[in-house]
Amino acid sequence: MRIPICKPDIGEEEQEAVQKVLASGHLAQGEEVAAFESEFAEYLGVSNAVATINGTAALFVALKALGVSKGTKVVTTPFTFVATASAILQCGGVPVFCDVDEKTFNIDPTRLEDILKQDSDVRGIVVVHLFGLPCAVEEVGFLARKYGVFLVEDCAQAHGALYCGKKVGGFGEAGVFSFYPTKNMTAGEGGMIVTNSEELARTCRMLINHGSKKRYIHEMLGYNFRLTDIGAAIGRVQLRKLDKNNQRRRENARFYDRHLSGTPGIETPFVPEGYFHVYHQYTLRVKEKRNGLRDFLLAQGIGCEVYYPLPLHQQPFLQKIGKTYHLPVAEKLCKEVLSIPVHPLLSDEERWEVVESIRNFLAGNEHKFVELVKEENF
Repeated sequence: MRIPICKPDIGEEEQEAVQKVLASGHLAQGEEVAAFESEFAEYLGVSNAVATINGTAALFVALKALGVSKGTKVVTTPFTFVATASAILQCGGVPVFCDVDEKTFNIDPTRLEDILKQDSDVRGIVVVHLFGLPCAVEEVGFLARKYGVFLVEDCAQAHGALYCGKKVGGFGEAGVFSFYPTKNMTAGEGGMIVTNSEELARTCRMLINHGSKKRYIHEMLGYNFRLTDIGAAIGRVQLRKLDKNNQRRRENARFYDRHLSGTPGIETPFVPEGYFHVYHQYTLRVKEKRNGLRDFLLAQGIGCEVYYPLPLHQQPFLQKIGKTYHLPVAEKLCKEVLSIPVHPLLSDEERWEVVESIRNFLAGNEHKFVELVKEENF
């Protein structure tokens, strides 16, 4: 793709950090991981951070440490990546799906309370700060306390996002992050569990390290989910870049807002007052011809993607959990959403090309525009 939808900001600093680790001869979890955990916890304003091999492992371990086991019901959103629900299932738990708010795409607190009222067997909630926009986490947190259930924040797409001035990740019992290469910051691959509970942090550390806190003494069944010093070295550099790159994402989003808002046939992202969106994705709603616009942009070499084409309750393996859902908002969004490039390395020229391509397609001028692009490229 000439204009990729995602592009990690990897440069000489990351390369030098990796070379330093390679030269040290200590590649497994060590001083770099400890420093990364400390710096990440300080950045978020939480007490503890536990690094893991990826974001899915982080969510699995957090849920396991909170006691999710066979038959435990945990409410979550159907409009997210599959890992949010699969981590619940991997613990033996049962995901209970709650529909989302049509404007924010995040879990709807009103519908959530309806579920908590009706099902006293629910033991927890996993919210997702989708595309970098915080969910209504204070409202959800109030409901969690009211009904005596735990709250876990899936922050895989929301590094540095703020709700009413506070960074997401520290509102519930635990928050989890992903450092996959497409995220707002990367460690090559990796994840992080954050919590203000010392006990929960200790349990998570044991779970990622074969159930051990003392070498060769194993107190519980654990896993080999440790992050390497190589990944942590990359992550530490990326963390220092995060605020700057998030600001660039927000500038790109404002550009799209200015030049696409009011365009017939699409809606630009909605951001409630007091929410600080970090735009892991800039996601349009295309009322008609969504697939046509996607195909047109791809044909022009402009990266775009449907996140997500099928809600979780309609995924084949999740339909086997024994409950039939009709969640109209999530189902509708899956037919309308389209994400366009918003990454921090996007140039001004590339932003204009994205805008003009969308405008021309929606105005019915796509054939004329294709010929113009061909002439310019020639």
